[in-house]
Amino acid sequence: MKVLTAFILAGFVGYIGAWYFNVIEGNFALLLFMASLITGLYWLAERIYFLPARRRAVDRLEQENLKRRQDLDKLGIVTVDSEFQTSREKLLMQPWWLDWTAGLFPVIFVVFILRSFLFEPFKIPSGSMIPTLHIGDLILVNKFHYGVRLPVLNTKITSGEPVQRGDVMVFRYPPKPSLDYIKRVVGVPGDEVAYLNKRLTINGKELPLKGVPEFFDPDTMRYAKQYEEKLGSVTHRILMDDDRPAFVAGAEQFAFRDQCRYSIEGVICKVPAGHYFMMGDNRDNSLDSRFWGFVPDNNIVGKAFFVWMNFGNLKRIGSFN
Repeated sequence: MKVLTAFILAGFVGYIGAWYFNVIEGNFALLLFMASLITGLYWLAERIYFLPARRRAVDRLEQENLKRRQDLDKLGIVTVDSEFQTSREKLLMQPWWLDWTAGLFPVIFVVFILRSFLFEPFKIPSGSMIPTLHIGDLILVNKFHYGVRLPVLNTKITSGEPVQRGDVMVFRYPPKPSLDYIKRVVGVPGDEVAYLNKRLTINGKELPLKGVPEFFDPDTMRYAKQYEEKLGSVTHRILMDDDRPAFVAGAEQFAFRDQCRYSIEGVICKVPAGHYFMMGDNRDNSLDSRFWGFVPDNNIVGKAFFVWMNFGNLKRIGSFN
């Protein structure tokens, strides 16, 4: 078992190392599932076989020690055996290969359940969602809002709430599903979304914009024009840069690209069934559905709803729209 366990742990270390150095594309959900499964098997083996075996060995040791004391008493010898307690503790102690497997199972399993079915933490790596979310924000994502999904397979097993325009959603990036992206839902299945001359129109209705004070970005030390926009039932703020053109440069080939029409003014897309059109709130600094297409329902991770920490700015903690 020592050799087998060492081989298994080396496999986990090798996988993480290869992932860290970009040799492979890692899958944290799969890694956590395998860790839960393997440590769970060790935990069961510990409860069913190894722990009872150690207790039986302790029982034999106690019986031998009792018999020895009785024999010594008959001879009139009174002695205190200080080695007995040490030997007993050694027999009950988990070996290293169980301590690093069965001993870790409860913690790994709780993390697996929380992350897979309830809430998952993410860190905002870019400014595409400014001013709603800032670089360095640590957010929580509700994994069951849109329906519970099986980990790894991502198969939906409960219906949940329907996706609404204005939701801030985490999803698997369609061109590279191993990456998680976060954007705002702009179009749901059947919608016609137009972003022309930097004005957003949904099903022929242009969304009104209300000017608000400029946004100051401490990272770039620049001010940006800020507007208030109502998308569905959600009122939120967006940034726009007058110096950036409305033309969508570098749009990729993607599934259902024939549902989109590009022009010098921007883009118009008809959202296909089972898909969503996503955009960042930092409209001129966001790589979103305008460039790489629609997000299929199977790629949904969950609904972002709370900033639980930003080590550079504690005032960022709280809920957001």
